[in-house]
Amino acid sequence: MLAFMLALYLFSNCQSHPNQPVTMKSPDSLQNRQPAVAGQFYPSNPAEIQQMFRKFFFNVPGREADQEVMAIISPHAGYVFSGGVAAAAFNQLDPTKHYKTIFILGCSHHNSFAGASVYSIGNYITPLGTVQTDLEIAQKLVSTNKVMAFDPQFHRAEHSIEVQVPFLQYCFKNDYKIVPVLLGTQDPGKCEQIANALKTYFTPENLFVISTDFSHYPAYDVAVKSDRKIADAIVSNNPEKFLDAVESCAQKPVENLVTGCCSWPSVVTLMYLTQGMPGISYKQLLYRNSGDSEFGEKDRVVGYYALCVSQPKQNSSLLTESEKSELLQIARTTILTFLQEKRIPVIDSSALPQALRGKAGAFVTLKKSGDLRGCIGHFEADNPLYKIVQQMAIASATQDYRFPTVTMAEMKSIDLEISVLTPMQKISNVNSIRLGTDGIYIKKGSRSGTFLPQVATETCWGLEDFLGYCARDKAGIGWEGWKDKDTEIFVYQAFVFGEKE
Repeated sequence: MLAFMLALYLFSNCQSHPNQPVTMKSPDSLQNRQPAVAGQFYPSNPAEIQQMFRKFFFNVPGREADQEVMAIISPHAGYVFSGGVAAAAFNQLDPTKHYKTIFILGCSHHNSFAGASVYSIGNYITPLGTVQTDLEIAQKLVSTNKVMAFDPQFHRAEHSIEVQVPFLQYCFKNDYKIVPVLLGTQDPGKCEQIANALKTYFTPENLFVISTDFSHYPAYDVAVKSDRKIADAIVSNNPEKFLDAVESCAQKPVENLVTGCCSWPSVVTLMYLTQGMPGISYKQLLYRNSGDSEFGEKDRVVGYYALCVSQPKQNSSLLTESEKSELLQIARTTILTFLQEKRIPVIDSSALPQALRGKAGAFVTLKKSGDLRGCIGHFEADNPLYKIVQQMAIASATQDYRFPTVTMAEMKSIDLEISVLTPMQKISNVNSIRLGTDGIYIKKGSRSGTFLPQVATETCWGLEDFLGYCARDKAGIGWEGWKDKDTEIFVYQAFVFGEKE
């Protein structure tokens, strides 16, 4: 496969670059990246750009309010060909959200080099103004990862990142910074290393923009089939399936089909980031090719797809407000009945919403005047959610060894909180843990312990504290027990809601 990958992209100049240390730049010594394709791929006149964008965004798919968009895949061709498709991707973003950093991943069309080159010496200029580069992150990536470096020559004429920036300027009024990451590698192994370097930043507070076109130069009908095949492989969230689909496009003797996805290294890097992440889903938004443009021909086209990657918003889950209220009432009624009558109340499940009858793990937390009064949960999605909540509500009130059994008199001053869990996912790199988003479950032999995601937020712990306290105080394997080779670490997410809401 690797030989095929190396031949696929048709680079014009092959060279490698070392991992080069970059010193922090003061504002007066910045070397800003000037626009290279303004007036070619898109207008150089700001008013013309704005006019095009108003047309592009007029009739594209709307965003889903309950979804947290983590990444988008957007084309990088001339705006007259692909601008409407790019708008469909960018329209998934909440224009009022304040993203901390936006990572833009593109592939070099002019040079081949080992790994990625991160623009880390200045800001990005377009006809719409200046976008700040997150120099601290960019320079950290360059200085601490062998697979990343910086060489300005690779960025000067490259369009794949540049054409995404005006869309960001149009969509967002809040301040944000970007990290331009240009891939020059054709090695999937290097792409996985790049993903590992970026994984700690793949959080809801940041955004990833992946720049790629799809098929190159087949006839219109062939492009439609080829591009759909590639898009279907992407939404599988399986990197190997995607790589096989890209390779199969070139293996078939199809006239003029040069590639099924021109910037596949950027796409597979994203897929290495998202593979196996609970709650992550890919969605196809809009497809067109250059033959759909008034300027394009039908016999030789380039394909464009807009896709987005999202997860349910924290604390929203798939439960409606009424379903959350009903589940909380079930938990409270169950505790009261058990304390008074030593029995679990029987619930007519046929009268419950489907969401409460579906299988899911859950924790029930009791708080008294804001302090913890009990918390026990069940990870396995092996029973209906309402039954798990009943069982955990009783356990939290009567079986948490840290506290005495709750009394009836106390119940008036106790608030209940429920955390509905996603399936656990084993991890090999603790740097992939997203504090405040991921809960952790540490297991060594017969010993285990867990912290819900909100623990890190409530305690303001860093990653090592989060792991250390869990290993020592919950699993009982010592502060550094999480580092042992035979210790397994899992992550999960929790959708949290409580009576105080």
